[in-house]
Amino acid sequence: MPKVGMEPVRRKALVDAALRVIGDHGSLAVTMSDIARQAGVSPALAHHYFGSKEQLLIETIRSLLRQLRRDTVVALKAARTPRERLSAVIRVSFNADQFAPETIAAWLAFYAEAQRSEETRRFLVIYARRLRSNLLADLKALLPADAAERVAEGAAAMIDGLYIRQSLKSAPIGIEASIALTEDYVNALLASASASPTGGRKNHFAPSKDK
Repeated sequence: MPKVGMEPVRRKALVDAALRVIGDHGSLAVTMSDIARQAGVSPALAHHYFGSKEQLLIETIRSLLRQLRRDTVVALKAARTPRERLSAVIRVSFNADQFAPETIAAWLAFYAEAQRSEETRRFLVIYARRLRSNLLADLKALLPADAAERVAEGAAAMIDGLYIRQSLKSAPIGIEASIALTEDYVNALLASASASPTGGRKNHFAPSKDK
């Protein structure tokens, strides 16, 4: 029998091992034995704690989301202005833990799995909504609502796109470069709005009707 008090430690070790194994394989085509071996426990103990590989993979997604949320909360508390809060959200998205090769590979594997698994898709939708909400909350303090929506969507798409680029071993983009690219995008649109004669209350991001 497992020692009393060891369950949280073992569960975390298995989740961490799942993240590493998925990252190494670049897919979810791993076995409970692979994960248990990486964690230094028996497959039987892994099944005891999680029941099945699918349940362990879902807990791994939850763990990634919890860590991202904790990091975001801490970063936002340290920011004082809407613009600083935007930068905090951007920087957290590219912090060392989230931008580690195995974490990026795991995220991409989960996105692929979401095409087949409704539960996996649901967790990734939660991630996308949180990111958009965090960006939008402070963009609305700086831009009209419709412009804020467009910039939030664009910044979120850029963050996700840079993750994909980072997974290409032949064309990696570092943490600071990824932050700078996203900041440049946001700064350019904020500057465009500030240059408006109406003080940024007009939507300058809608497609032109002139042909």
